[in-house]
Amino acid sequence: MIRPIFLLFLMCCACISPTKMDQEEWISLFNGKDLLGWTIKFANQDLGVNYRNTFRVQDSMIRIAYDTYDTFDNAYAHMYYKTPYSYYKLRFDYRFTGEQVKGGEDWNIRNSGIMLHSQSAESNDYGQYFPVSIEIQLLGGLGEGDRTTGNVCTPGTALVMDGKVDYRHCISSNSKTYHGDGWVSAEVIVLGGESITHLIENDTVLKYQSPQIGGGFTNPNREDDWTSRGVVESKDEWIAKDGQILTQGYISLQAESHPIDFKNIQLLDLCGCKDPKAKNYKTYFIKAENSLCEY
Repeated sequence: MIRPIFLLFLMCCACISPTKMDQEEWISLFNGKDLLGWTIKFANQDLGVNYRNTFRVQDSMIRIAYDTYDTFDNAYAHMYYKTPYSYYKLRFDYRFTGEQVKGGEDWNIRNSGIMLHSQSAESNDYGQYFPVSIEIQLLGGLGEGDRTTGNVCTPGTALVMDGKVDYRHCISSNSKTYHGDGWVSAEVIVLGGESITHLIENDTVLKYQSPQIGGGFTNPNREDDWTSRGVVESKDEWIAKDGQILTQGYISLQAESHPIDFKNIQLLDLCGCKDPKAKNYKTYFIKAENSLCEY
């Protein structure tokens, strides 16, 4: 009787093990209670200043609000998660609410985004409006007409589409238009310096390759390109890195004059131990980091 039981035990282990190796381990970047793990940087404010309590937590959401403002006054800001990532999936829900604060640009009505492969909060210049990064641009419908979301914008960066480097500052996706204040689910699949894919409501709406530094800050045809959207004092350093592929960076939430809420911000790291003999091996890892292996 012992031998059949032992064999059954081995068979059960064999059945469980692949499931564990396949099970995705998503982590929450937001604890639902406070902004622990995030660093705020406003243009023309010191690092860590939450100007006019713009970033706040309410009902398990991160809320970007402007009810304490009289006017926007170019208070562009980003809130950065503490850990840089390279190969990963990021998913989240967002919704636009209310009205844009007085003084915001017309193009910022129901407009926000999440920055990927971003420079750190600490490395932003004092007056810089946007970090050098790749942005998944989030746009809300204006009540009529088409307005895609899940677009890409490129402050200080460029990307490859259709086999060519594309220097357009913003490129539209093929998403539907989402009017009103309802929640919209989004996801990005970031594969280091290889490719980035945008999904809205589980539909792939945009894909591009080789995110890289270059193409000016927002409009290289303007003489004041690096100063028209906040003064980027370190512009010469970025210009010298033209063509450098972005393989990793920080994730940041954008605040640029229209109220927006975020929730369910979760990340699946695709970089990890790829040795099948290790206890923490996962079949979904794409990039090997075998120094993390546990035996």
